[in-house]
Amino acid sequence: MTLNDDWRGTSMSIALTLASALLATAVTALPAEAAATGHTGTAAAAWEVKAPPGSPTAVVALDPADGRPTLTVSRAGEQVLAPSPLGLVTEQADLSRGLELAGRSTRTVTERYTSTTGKSRKRVARMTESRFRFRTAEGARLELLVRVAPDGVAYRYTLPRTTGDVLREASAFTLPPDTTAVVNAYRADNELPFKRYESAATAPAGGYSMQALFDTPGGYALIAESDLNGAYAGAHLTHEANSPTYKVSLWNDEPVRTTTGSLTTPWRTIVTGDLATVTESTLVDDLAAPSRVRDTAWIKPGPALWTWLAGGKTAGQSLAAQKAYVDYTAERGWPYEVVDAGWYYKPGEWDVIDPDWQTNNWMPELVRYAAAKGVGVQVWLHYSLLTDPAEREKWLGTLASWGVRGVKIDFMDSESQDRMRWYDEVLEATARHHLLVNFHGSTIPKGMQRTWPQVMTMEGVGGEEKRNNTAEQLASLPFTRNVIGSMDFTPGAFHRPARPNAASDAGELGLTVLYESGIQNLAGTPESYEARPEARRYLEQLPGRWEETRLLTGDPGRSAVLARRAADGRWFVGGTFAGAARTADVPLRLGAGRWLVETVTDGPSGLVREARTVRGDATLAVPVVTDGGFAALACRWQPGRTTCDKG
Repeated sequence: MTLNDDWRGTSMSIALTLASALLATAVTALPAEAAATGHTGTAAAAWEVKAPPGSPTAVVALDPADGRPTLTVSRAGEQVLAPSPLGLVTEQADLSRGLELAGRSTRTVTERYTSTTGKSRKRVARMTESRFRFRTAEGARLELLVRVAPDGVAYRYTLPRTTGDVLREASAFTLPPDTTAVVNAYRADNELPFKRYESAATAPAGGYSMQALFDTPGGYALIAESDLNGAYAGAHLTHEANSPTYKVSLWNDEPVRTTTGSLTTPWRTIVTGDLATVTESTLVDDLAAPSRVRDTAWIKPGPALWTWLAGGKTAGQSLAAQKAYVDYTAERGWPYEVVDAGWYYKPGEWDVIDPDWQTNNWMPELVRYAAAKGVGVQVWLHYSLLTDPAEREKWLGTLASWGVRGVKIDFMDSESQDRMRWYDEVLEATARHHLLVNFHGSTIPKGMQRTWPQVMTMEGVGGEEKRNNTAEQLASLPFTRNVIGSMDFTPGAFHRPARPNAASDAGELGLTVLYESGIQNLAGTPESYEARPEARRYLEQLPGRWEETRLLTGDPGRSAVLARRAADGRWFVGGTFAGAARTADVPLRLGAGRWLVETVTDGPSGLVREARTVRGDATLAVPVVTDGGFAALACRWQPGRTTCDKG
């Protein structure tokens, strides 16, 4: 196809789109004469990509002087992203400059899918996608895909034929002035705390995770990554002092190895809107590849008693202790118990694998014992046991034959391309053996849970077992890390004196709802739950999955209150607050009519449960202690109803 032919096709596509009001999307070239001249004219060539009213707008442009591509994002007439660099540099071609537009096509993407985990079960993704085909004077080609959805903008690159390994991306995000930031310094395990900076430009120089939240003139913007697999390496952001730009950097600045065919990169994603839109967004999942697991009937999320913080190393090597934990799990009605490190080591020794672990082990007995009580057992594994294909098959096949329900795989601590390929292999194997997965010491979700729905949760967070958490961190996570996928924070460790909300058992209880995790690993001891009957009662109500999520109120790093709806129509509410004691005003978004709301708050002698009848749009006044929070449960009111407990 010639350039003129391609432009005629593009013009026709634009005309048809504008003529069809029913599609509720628009695709416009600004201005058409500049667009037609490529980068040789005096004005920049710029092209809009739009979605239905209320959505952000993306503008792709070429600098007329040097053919450098940029992306700008705006919302309601205000900038979310200032003109930001695009492009790749490979071994044989610089695809970040000297580009001319060779063509463009546009389509509407509509996808419906069901999620096994996350903020909602039924998902509908509607996006406008424009494919820009660029070329250099030497004939090298780069395709840029831009998608615009009601809750964000995303882009990725495709090389129709590879031109050597990818050395780096020119991709970057330039924030407009007067932008604040909530970001966490980058580390391979993604576990460093989030901090709030009043200026994104003056945040300290260094690397930051691809889960960075910015409050821009055009609304909030969460920069993230989606659809990452072993064809590429993980990315993070790098920032220079006093610069408004955050650059995309690949793992250790190592080249991405390519094959002789085409290459498609992960999505670079800007989730944007008001704070509720960003918090409730599923865009990172929506952009990922569809599920590769055909039969998902065996994938069942739900709460678990996690025995590591409850019993540590001793429990990991004790059949008697694990049976006692199973008994307590069954009494609470929780579907899972998790056995952490120690179960396959030599008795009395650590980090020494028993060579006879397949035959000289108490795990099969524990699994049979738990199954008889309706409890599934999940077990911890060091990732190094699963690097060799034969060993991986032996471990996973044996566990599946015993009836183990899931694996918690730990210490990957890398986002290299090789490690991403390892994830691909392990995910295929666990799906084949019907094993649920919890990754620790890991990357962050990046759409993985849509493609591989057996992934119940991932760490990638400084969770309950860490000692560097703060009340500000607790109030940052719902707007950053947990936006992009399930998060294994392991709340519920009431017995841990080092937790930042140590004075607020109600706040700790609220975290079990505030933080979404397909397997909510509850980290307390049976004794700590028995000492807090109101907490135990609440935890017994927790469902396995959520149908819907709504932000009720919040300010990143300072407060967060979320409501999540269970399949039976009840709403669970969790809130956390950093700072002084107060009476928090929480606007409800439960629906029309009258509701019975039971709050659990901190009293002078322990947890206090209070029931009140309110309208679904009422504002609830809730007492909160210093660095504390609360939990609540709401159900439809009817005469004579005094509790929202199930059953």
